[in-house]
Amino acid sequence: MMFCVLLLSVFVVSLLLTYVLRRYALANSLIDVPNSRSSHTLPTPRGGGVAIVVSFLVMLPVSYYTQLIDFPAMAGLSGAGALVAILGFADDHGHVAAKWRLLGHFLAAGWALYWLGSGVQISLLGWLLDWKWFTSLFFSIYLVWMLNLYNFMDGIDGLASVEAITVCLSACLVYWVSGHLELAWLPLLLAGAVWGFLCWNFPPARIFMGDAGSGFLGLIIGLLTIIACAKDPELLWCWLILLGVFIVDATWTLAQRLLRGDKIYEAHRSHAYQYASRHYGSHKIVVYGVLAINLLWLAPLALLTAIGVLPGVVALLVAYIPLVFVAKKYNAGMLEIPG
Repeated sequence: MMFCVLLLSVFVVSLLLTYVLRRYALANSLIDVPNSRSSHTLPTPRGGGVAIVVSFLVMLPVSYYTQLIDFPAMAGLSGAGALVAILGFADDHGHVAAKWRLLGHFLAAGWALYWLGSGVQISLLGWLLDWKWFTSLFFSIYLVWMLNLYNFMDGIDGLASVEAITVCLSACLVYWVSGHLELAWLPLLLAGAVWGFLCWNFPPARIFMGDAGSGFLGLIIGLLTIIACAKDPELLWCWLILLGVFIVDATWTLAQRLLRGDKIYEAHRSHAYQYASRHYGSHKIVVYGVLAINLLWLAPLALLTAIGVLPGVVALLVAYIPLVFVAKKYNAGMLEIPG
């Protein structure tokens, strides 16, 4: 009963707080005005992702008090999540230089790994990699990439929200079939917080997430990966598979832009999902497409990995190769030709 009450609470708090933030943004002219690098056509309030941040962080002490999570999880997620959200909020309201944002991101990753990363190992074809210096470095880079990746991929209505919800719920299914149902609370809590916001963000969006929300989401999802990996190293591959759409699109696009010598922190609209939304003339079609890929392609592969039918590395390759072809089909990372 308490479990359901907490889930309903986080959803309602997020839903109502998004409404309040929308009114605040309208009253204070915090509006995202379309320009040549935008994927939207109407001026839209921004900063609604703060509702996800607040509703999730407020529920962490409650979850600890009700023994749904332990103290390291509460401390690691709260401290790192708050720092990233504050940096994003400041950037939403002005501008924070890229070097200071990056420093803050690594500080947040370091704080989280201090609490969560002591027992994390990486499983590779049955061999456990237990080099603490390597796993710490790997997961630091992973966390910083995840939070920036999520910011890059939050470019059309509803996409980042639907990705978070489907990945988190699929992870809960993975936990169920693999016998780790005790890990399911945090993904469920995050899905509930994002769902409340999605009611206002689903195409056509009435408010945007903003850097505070997108960076926070990327970081927390990255931390859920580490929490799972500490319990069972094979679960790392399940999370990487479930996140395939975002990881492949963002990484392929970044690689193309680096090879071309572009400034990687400069705003652009050359991700595959952005080209696809312009091709179909609809954000909703792309969001439904990602939803289908997540549920019908990536989730089954993650489940096969969880029950030991496919080795993690093999399943990851099977999952990602078609996604690379999709990214190439939609010209991810390529320069847009005017007209």
